Amino acid sequence: QVQLVESGGGLVQAGGSLSLSCAASGRTLNSSIMAWFRQAPGKEREFVAGISWSGGITYVPDSVKGRFTISRDNAKGTVYLQMNNLKPEDTAQYYCAARDGFPIYDAATNYDYWGQGTQVTVSS
Repeated sequence: QVQLVESGGGLVQAGGSLSLSCAASGRTLNSSIMAWFRQAPGKEREFVAGISWSGGITYVPDSVKGRFTISRDNAKGTVYLQMNNLKPEDTAQYYCAARDGFPIYDAATNYDYWGQGTQVTVSS
């Protein structure tokens, strides 16, 4: 089994930055795709970033490109999401997810493991 625990959420003003962390425990995730999703009230869960097991391949959708960066440290079992120039529409619960194998999917149904989420609120 795999456990994922997110941290780093909070309240920030528009234009500010936050860094989220996802600590993985259980079996090794060194061969897994890791991703971040977010979900705002009344909306579907949305993919915001994914990273390959080596960290050499990353993917972020156009909605956050240039503002969000994903990285991982396999030695620490941690995945990070650096969020810059935050906007009120970035307000959501942010979730860490993992799946075995390639490629990086942007559909939540392709991920096997999920954290409990961390809240990000961006004030205008």
